[in-house]
Amino acid sequence: MKLVILWSDGLIFLLVASLIAFFWHIRQSPLVRERWFKVFGSRLGMITFVILATYIIIALLDSVHFRRALPQEPGQAVSTVYYDNRVESALDVLVGGMSSNHEHTYSAPLALKSFAKINMKDEQGRNYRDFPPLQHAGKHLQDKGDKWQDIAWQSLLAVAMGSLIAALLIGPQWLVLRHSVLPWKSAWVTQGVIVVFATWFVHVGNLYHLLGTDLAGNDVLYKSLKGIRTGVLLGSLATLVMLPIAVSLGIAAGYFKGWVDDLVQYLYTTLSSIPGILLIAASVLLFQVYIDLNPGLFEVGLEKADAKFVALCFILGVTSWATLCRLMRAETLKISQLEYVQAAHAFGVSHTRIIVRHILPNVVHIILITFVLEFSALVLAEAVLSYIGVGVDPSMASWGNMINGARAELSREPAIWWTLSGAFFFMFTLVLSANLFSDLVRDAFDPRVSDGAGQ
Repeated sequence: MKLVILWSDGLIFLLVASLIAFFWHIRQSPLVRERWFKVFGSRLGMITFVILATYIIIALLDSVHFRRALPQEPGQAVSTVYYDNRVESALDVLVGGMSSNHEHTYSAPLALKSFAKINMKDEQGRNYRDFPPLQHAGKHLQDKGDKWQDIAWQSLLAVAMGSLIAALLIGPQWLVLRHSVLPWKSAWVTQGVIVVFATWFVHVGNLYHLLGTDLAGNDVLYKSLKGIRTGVLLGSLATLVMLPIAVSLGIAAGYFKGWVDDLVQYLYTTLSSIPGILLIAASVLLFQVYIDLNPGLFEVGLEKADAKFVALCFILGVTSWATLCRLMRAETLKISQLEYVQAAHAFGVSHTRIIVRHILPNVVHIILITFVLEFSALVLAEAVLSYIGVGVDPSMASWGNMINGARAELSREPAIWWTLSGAFFFMFTLVLSANLFSDLVRDAFDPRVSDGAGQ
């Protein structure tokens, strides 16, 4: 086995490490701890956090890539090892054969036969058209008529296994946190439901295609799970690229004023006047030309798709900072006129110290709220960009590519709805959880909301 480290793999682990360091750092501030306590002190905060953490864990598992060693050929030197061109991840190992259970073409959810008729021959050699049986779905059945009884039985087994795993996971937490004032019961119930459903997905999904297959015969549930990494990474990385630009320029414009303010306003006004889709499309296409002209830089095809994906994250971040920059400028203009900031100027405190000690802490609530809101917007933006053909590389699993491929499928008769449904379900759950969590963060950190609640 040979590890394959992509650019996006390193970035997502760096992102998670930064989040852990951030939460560890904020423990030192009693005021910040109190505000986060308001977020996690509600049942909704605990539930949405567990769901978001589940998406992040799946994205991390899908970011551990490797290539399997090929069997030794006769006459091949023992020291010479060749590796498969197919790049797998830890998530592929956990889902079992779901990643390799390819069919000929479309099949409906939980079906045993293909969705399309093909030319076949009977035992006498006569040609006829019929729905061919699927190669992997229900292959363990002796009698195909027992499908629903088998699904019910396998579901009971999966629920039992999932309940056992959930008990092993939640039990130690209960022993340590049972006396906490936080609503851990809501978190444990959510964890239990997620573990049971995940076990059911994996167990039954390896015996049947729970969400059917697409045009190429790939399992739709597997593709939907693989799209989680793309959605989480795109929303997070693009937002993290955007934040430093918006925060630094916005604070500089509001604090220094004068020609600095004029220059920053000119920059974000000019950027806002350019159609965003056209700017992103032009940048992505230019980078695609660079990839095509330098094929030697990439060992496997996945590295090309990953390079385009990372470039898309940076392009989205660089082109979406104008709105936050306006907010930071306006807030800094207001804070810089407060008495304690003017007093700091009178005592000769340096600009850097004033910005770090007085300006930045008072705009953190805007940064946090914008981070979560922009995350949701960028996850949806990926679907729109892939829909028009300038998003994630087609060889890379993403919800946008699935929605793009479903355009023609919905116009068929009968319609093929399961590809769109798989992408919609996982995207909807992620975006809804992020939006609900952002509302709680806004209520806890926005001084105007807190003051209004206190009055």
